[in-house]
Amino acid sequence: MAAEMTPRERVLAALHGAAVDRPPVSLWRHFPNADQSAQALADSTVAWQRLLDLDFIKLMPPGDYATIDWGATSAYRGAAGGTRETTTYPVRRLEDWDAIGLLDAGHGFNAEVVGACRLVRAQLGPDVPVLQTIFSPLTIAHKLSGGRVIQHLQDDPERVHQALANITAVTRAVTRASLAAGADGVFFASQCATSDMLSRADYDEFGTAYDEPVIAAASDAGSIFTLIHVHGANAYFDVLASYHAHALNWHDRRFGPPIQEVLRDYPARAAVAGVDEHGIVEMTAEQVREQVLEARDAAHERRLLVGPGCVITIATPEENLRAAVAAAKLVR
Repeated sequence: MAAEMTPRERVLAALHGAAVDRPPVSLWRHFPNADQSAQALADSTVAWQRLLDLDFIKLMPPGDYATIDWGATSAYRGAAGGTRETTTYPVRRLEDWDAIGLLDAGHGFNAEVVGACRLVRAQLGPDVPVLQTIFSPLTIAHKLSGGRVIQHLQDDPERVHQALANITAVTRAVTRASLAAGADGVFFASQCATSDMLSRADYDEFGTAYDEPVIAAASDAGSIFTLIHVHGANAYFDVLASYHAHALNWHDRRFGPPIQEVLRDYPARAAVAGVDEHGIVEMTAEQVREQVLEARDAAHERRLLVGPGCVITIATPEENLRAAVAAAKLVR
């Protein structure tokens, strides 16, 4: 067992497979209606950190943030996960992709999200790593079009490719700006890398081809913690796990694969896993505690950062949040 570590030391050790005093832990949730400006998002994030004393922070801008500057609008209508509902989609017809041009990441809503990095870093100081949430270009295209992109890339692939190239350029700029503003790395989320949406060949062409330049932008900007989020069932796990990153996050409790299998199959990656993001709202505190300890055992206390498989429900009881954190912090 290592001597007591700071959060940054603990996170870096876990990411690189070194001994830790105990696993790092983080939990994340949306802050609906308090995520519409840099200041409100930063204040909510800092309050969350002060409540739970986490080892790293995943910034939680609204899930539609990357679409706003292209004309999308949204509203929060009570979703349990805190997500907003898009009310205006910029892309409805094939021709609408032509309007998805280049944007200045220093203006508009993207600038608010970048600004939240700067404010959180200023308030929390240097010791707690902060990750910016970055969506894959195809995921952004999916959000811009209400899912129509899946049909459109079959109907007019070149038109969609041009839009994806512009989305990628803007996403790379937001990534670089976030790291320059104080983020230590990125939580890179792909929500379309699944056979439920695309064939593997189509994901290679329209997904990976644009994902990898964004991941490279994070690396080039000095990311010390690039976390790949594998979203949903029937995912192309091996494809996303092959990206240049430090760790993987996925729905280990809901869809699998189990932690020990991922750590075995991807020895160069750490796992951010262990907490059922849906179940935690209804479990007892003792069940939450047992779940975290089980995850620690599965990983043999190496290459594990305790976290949820995805965003947790906003109604999760505080005692369950505290139980998850306490179980991760238990020195044994």
